[in-house]
Amino acid sequence: MKTLQFREAIQEAMSEEMRRDETIYLMGEEVAEYNGAYKASKGMLDEFGAKRVIDTPISENGFTGIAIGSSMNGNRPIVEYMTFNFSLVAIDQIINNAAKMRQMSGGQFNIPIVFRGPTASAGQLAATHSQAFESWYANCPGLKVVVPSNPADAKGLLKSAIRDNDPVIFMESEQMYGDKGEVPEGEYLIPLGVADIKRKGKDVTIVSFGKIIKEAYKAAETLAKDGIECEIIDLRTVRPLDYETILESVKKTNRLVILEEAWPFGNVSTEITYQVQNQIFDYLDAPIVKINTADTPAPFSPGLFEEWLPNSEDVVKAVKKVLYRD
Repeated sequence: MKTLQFREAIQEAMSEEMRRDETIYLMGEEVAEYNGAYKASKGMLDEFGAKRVIDTPISENGFTGIAIGSSMNGNRPIVEYMTFNFSLVAIDQIINNAAKMRQMSGGQFNIPIVFRGPTASAGQLAATHSQAFESWYANCPGLKVVVPSNPADAKGLLKSAIRDNDPVIFMESEQMYGDKGEVPEGEYLIPLGVADIKRKGKDVTIVSFGKIIKEAYKAAETLAKDGIECEIIDLRTVRPLDYETILESVKKTNRLVILEEAWPFGNVSTEITYQVQNQIFDYLDAPIVKINTADTPAPFSPGLFEEWLPNSEDVVKAVKKVLYRD
């Protein structure tokens, strides 16, 4: 094992795949000369050159369309958005072209492309730069959506995403790029669509993903002092979603709390709630509790933002509620 920052794990994944396959290239704003807005492509221009690490104008709709057309002609692009908030400018290309082309062409065209960059909030960036897009893109058939929470998962999942023959939305976090973690030496892949049980427990299942899962870890430590054992599942991929791991855990614990940084209406946690109560209702000893942001745009004010974003105290309260200890 070696210790890497999240940004270094991303860079290693892309570089290793680009050395393996010359059809892979990276394009986006500031990915080349500036080494990436978050330094996730540091050194790649020097190694691969300007034909494979391409700085673009501020033109998400344009370079997204170019990348999709390129993928239809035998290339495997990686498109970096400085933030997924900016992908809204290109959402027509992503939804109406990348996601649908395989079906609309009768299988004549695969779209082996990765769209990656940070999602959700990153502190005081206000309403238009703090949106979580996981459930937005996961709602669209034809797209796979990956949201890693640590460097090791990020590297293994990104390598799998790059090798996938379908379009993959790969979502990171500005607040995780500096996170350090142990990463396996040598070649390894993590399959898409497989959740990971990060902590074993018998009293309650907590499901989460992305950077907000850190609040679940904090809550589990607090609850352990009261003798409450939490099982924490990191989804890693939200489409396809690993229902089986969730269902088997809830069959054991009989209680479920879902933590997601998203608005409360129609999100990933809503889908999980439906599937659990539909498939294993008789195993539940308490109603499912889902924890989301407030149902408003993200505020700029630090005090309001703290109230808007879920935290470990919210998780502790939710766990005690499903255990009837509140």
